[in-house]
Amino acid sequence: MRGIYAWAKEAGFVRHDPAAAVKYPTLRSGEGFPVWTDVDVAAYEKHWPTGTKERVWFDVLSYTGLRRGDAVRLGKQHVREGEAVITTEKSGGKVEVIIPLHLFPALIETLRVGPTSDLHFICGANGKPMTKESFGNMFRDACRAAGIKKSAHGLRKLAATRAADAGATIWQLNAMFGWTGTKMASHYTQAFERKRAAREGFKKLVANETATSIPAPLDLNARTLKK
Repeated sequence: MRGIYAWAKEAGFVRHDPAAAVKYPTLRSGEGFPVWTDVDVAAYEKHWPTGTKERVWFDVLSYTGLRRGDAVRLGKQHVREGEAVITTEKSGGKVEVIIPLHLFPALIETLRVGPTSDLHFICGANGKPMTKESFGNMFRDACRAAGIKKSAHGLRKLAATRAADAGATIWQLNAMFGWTGTKMASHYTQAFERKRAAREGFKKLVANETATSIPAPLDLNARTLKK
């Protein structure tokens, strides 16, 4: 609209440009929610030990990699033979995610100690299930209490980053996190490939400098030549 009104005013079709005083909107960074670090994880776990509902929240999110809307629905009814199977909320129930809980002894112990409710691992102070909105607010408060200014989605990003860094393929990441297509998974695999490429590149640089370095010249003075 700015361009149209600027052209119209210059051409004499209008006397006043109403778009001139309108400020450009503030654009958000493309990075979105910041990813958790190992320091953040250690701080949260220290502040909220096993046996607190806040620790249940954290372990469910970090080990499963689920979105908060799916995490609040997850419960015993989804578990069969050590695996949790749940259809993702964002996909409208079209994408199924399988989570081998038996691979995570720490998560199993957290769920065993609780507190949890009958049909939901994540619950509030009264043992009742929560909506994703109320859970998001309460988890944010738990993070702030531990000195962390990050979100539930940042934990999902950490799980995806760790999986990609461990060598998970695009198709494996899609299956783990309920994505479709290649856009989201490629974001993480490309980040890993860049890290690996940088490390390998520097190794080659160091190897090349070592191979092509010129040795110090011999000290061919009279004493060295004297037999």
